[in-house]
Amino acid sequence: MSTQGDGLRGIVVGDTEISEVLAEGELFYRGYNIHDLADHATFEDVVYLLWNGDLPTKSQLSTFSTELAENRALPETVLNIIREFPANVSSMDALRTAMSAVGMIDPDQGDNSPEANMRKAIRMQAKIPTVVAAIERLSQGLEPISPRIDLGLAENFLFMLAGKAADPLYVKTIDNDFILHADHELNASTFATRVTVATQADIYSGLVSGIGTLSGPRHGGAALETMEMLLEIGTLDRVSEWVLPKLSGEKRTPIPGFGHPVYRAPDPRASHLREQSRLLGELHNDTKWWQITSAIEKLVDELSNTPERLAAGKQGIYANVDCFAASCYYEMGLPTRLFVPLFAISRTAGWCAHMFEQYKPGQRIIRPRAEYVGRRNAKWLDISQR
Repeated sequence: MSTQGDGLRGIVVGDTEISEVLAEGELFYRGYNIHDLADHATFEDVVYLLWNGDLPTKSQLSTFSTELAENRALPETVLNIIREFPANVSSMDALRTAMSAVGMIDPDQGDNSPEANMRKAIRMQAKIPTVVAAIERLSQGLEPISPRIDLGLAENFLFMLAGKAADPLYVKTIDNDFILHADHELNASTFATRVTVATQADIYSGLVSGIGTLSGPRHGGAALETMEMLLEIGTLDRVSEWVLPKLSGEKRTPIPGFGHPVYRAPDPRASHLREQSRLLGELHNDTKWWQITSAIEKLVDELSNTPERLAAGKQGIYANVDCFAASCYYEMGLPTRLFVPLFAISRTAGWCAHMFEQYKPGQRIIRPRAEYVGRRNAKWLDISQR
């Protein structure tokens, strides 16, 4: 049966023990509810969980965090490559190329054993925030800032961007954001990483596949598009005039930050960033972006999730994780060009977990079929007759 136009939506292509996305609005990492992890874990806890199958003990977390911290620095070779990037290069193109360069000089390059892949994954997760920060600093005409090993991953990332200690609320927000974006089953970029390493290509090739896939606006661009929408609306009193035309009639126009291909209920991740957006606004004595986003959410809910529409089988439309991520990033002064690279830093954790799973014995190359719908029995014509 042809699934042309469906994008394989709803097609189960394999088993996984890593994360579970339920249409009813639930998300689990290795069986742990995302709400518990967002409320209590650090990003390092979650990376360890995704890669090793369970939460770390105190000593395991200390060792793992130290390994990550000690692998943050970039070789001068990679920094020199980044310095040569064109001034107008996009952040994701720069990230893709820089991480490929990191892979070329990895000490375990050429070794695909589980032990080597774990060491590579630690270097990837440790270095990708350093790469993102270096690219951003150089794009501003500033020198990269060396990472610190005495800070957690989220706090160190913010330090490398600004060269000074970040507000604790900023650190909490970024750490929370990284947890919420760390994995989401077989999304497009994760599937791309698994397809790549299923050929027994090295784990950096899989990472680059993931970054390239995430760079597409249909996948990684939701927070960026949401912020562009908020900036266009500008003020709270313009929400209705902007939103209402998009939700009128049967043919509705998608609204950035709303809807999800899997969830048929509110995205469980959205509530955490909704609260962080409010707190950031209060910290700056200006809750404008939180208010505008909340007003859009309320209006979308009133118009799209009515009992009549839901009873008629229409899909509900709810805020997704990126809806309030946009205002969180903007409140912290992060430029919009960083929104997708932030996603990549976080999702590296999930990509690596899925690649580890794909490398396990018994996994086969991913080679689906297509239903041919083109012309048949075409007759050869000599070039003089074409």
